[in-house]
Amino acid sequence: MGLRINDTIPDLTVETDQGSFSLHEFVGDNWAILFSHPKDFTPVCTTEFGAVARLSDEWEKRGTKVIGVSVDGVEEHKKWKGDIEKVAGTKAGFPIIADGGLEVSKAFDMLPAEAYMPDGRTPNDSATVRSVFIIGPDKQLKLSMTYPMNVGRNFAEVLRALDGLQTAAKNGVATPADWQVGEDVIIPPTVSDEDAKAKFGDFDAVLPYLRKTKLKA
Repeated sequence: MGLRINDTIPDLTVETDQGSFSLHEFVGDNWAILFSHPKDFTPVCTTEFGAVARLSDEWEKRGTKVIGVSVDGVEEHKKWKGDIEKVAGTKAGFPIIADGGLEVSKAFDMLPAEAYMPDGRTPNDSATVRSVFIIGPDKQLKLSMTYPMNVGRNFAEVLRALDGLQTAAKNGVATPADWQVGEDVIIPPTVSDEDAKAKFGDFDAVLPYLRKTKLKA
């Protein structure tokens, strides 16, 4: 059984370039994002981790911790961070999990249970380890995305999705396609018109089941 939306993430103890800790301890009362990579010193992943580093102020604004995972070891991670910081032009202050035994990759259903890393492994051996997991303060999985090795992740979309999740959780609403902060949100069908009026004020009934409103500042 794979890890599904609203499942509690496994509380694994992980080894990182910043020490050992449990995943639940890392999340604490924050939102968290786990980015996985097939191997250190790979071109697409280096640009991605550089993007994560450059967004440090945005993560902090949203009360969100970020953590990477790769199948290589702690010493490789420390060396790789030099390249990441060169590409990013800034410090990469987030930890990277050393997942040589694939415990995290398998627990998060990124690799099959029988998978193993052969000697002289290449990125192709762990190609499916290319995912994003957004985790809530309740330690539950809120969103996941999986990418192929040859397509870099869009971190503007990761931020947009995080904003949507946080807005929905805080206000009891949903967000429409392509939603951005400040735009109208959707009132859930489970909320009656009367209750919607009391909670949100005026709303636009585009369809009987599609009601849009602006959030009060």
